[in-house]
Amino acid sequence: MMHKVRVCVAWSCLLFAGNSFLHAVDKISFIDMASRAARQARLIGSEGKPFYLKASIVETTDPDSDLKGEIEEVWVSPQKWRRTITTPTFSQTLIVNGDRISEINTGEYFPFWLRELATAIVDPLPMFDEKTAEAKLFKAQIEKPMPGNNRNTCAQFQAFTGVAPAQNELIEAFCFEGDYGFIALVSTPGFQAQFKRHQAFGKKWIARTITLDPDPGTTIEAKVLELSEFSSKEENEKLFAIDHPTPEGEQLKSVRLSEPELRKLLAKSPDIVWPAIESGKTSGVLSVYVSVDRTGKVREVWPLRSDNTDLDDSVREQVRKWEFKQGTVNGVSVQVEGILTFSFQDGK
Repeated sequence: MMHKVRVCVAWSCLLFAGNSFLHAVDKISFIDMASRAARQARLIGSEGKPFYLKASIVETTDPDSDLKGEIEEVWVSPQKWRRTITTPTFSQTLIVNGDRISEINTGEYFPFWLRELATAIVDPLPMFDEKTAEAKLFKAQIEKPMPGNNRNTCAQFQAFTGVAPAQNELIEAFCFEGDYGFIALVSTPGFQAQFKRHQAFGKKWIARTITLDPDPGTTIEAKVLELSEFSSKEENEKLFAIDHPTPEGEQLKSVRLSEPELRKLLAKSPDIVWPAIESGKTSGVLSVYVSVDRTGKVREVWPLRSDNTDLDDSVREQVRKWEFKQGTVNGVSVQVEGILTFSFQDGK
């Protein structure tokens, strides 16, 4: 996969390839910057300390919608934690204690937007690992945060998706805020969030407001209402007790697939009927992000990038009616998600 890099200061971007510099300023590698930001912002992981967290979720653009809820998490280590999620359409209590897992769900589908927020609250950079081969592709040099410089610094990576002849260019963006390089924005296919109101928690700086904008006119906001140290006293151990582990086949898991893999699971996919194009480009491509439940039913379709956004709603509505074969991992049904790309020509 070919990558190019954009370096942005104060949200203004200029495209360059490789490691060219925009001007003579102090630079830091993207990997070093992202590693430092991740260590500051991750509540979970090997460097995390026990915590209790409570957060509320609301769609600020429509407070009466079902895109709302509460998250409560008690975390001791990667091998011992408990999370409760409650929304109008789905609830889950998940307990991990060593190799034993208890998962109680109300509803058969774990919404993609909700999983995205639940992850972002405790790990703003879940896709980043400086030791992975993918991270080694990110060789950009970005402006180093300096005392007194409150501008945001960003790096953007171009990537390509789709199956010929319908191929699209997507942007992955990572922005760091102000003097200390707090994570301000992460935007990748499958994970997009803005982070605000960073406050100290021990040696870490944790965003207290996390925002998703999954499509134009929809803003979902999570606010951390409480974040405190958790004392693993004997009476608290009851929180992690698991009398009856949940069989793997009854756990709700989601797997991200490449576009070719996702298309292989298609069972019913009528040709897209393109509406008449009244303005904008009359030919081009568009991509959407799709989440499918364990039965193969499409549950969510979110826009990614389109050469004509007037076509997005029609495509999303039609893709919602598609049907997929069940996704499985080791014989166990799972939710699947991924990108679908389409080409259009004069509305046909």
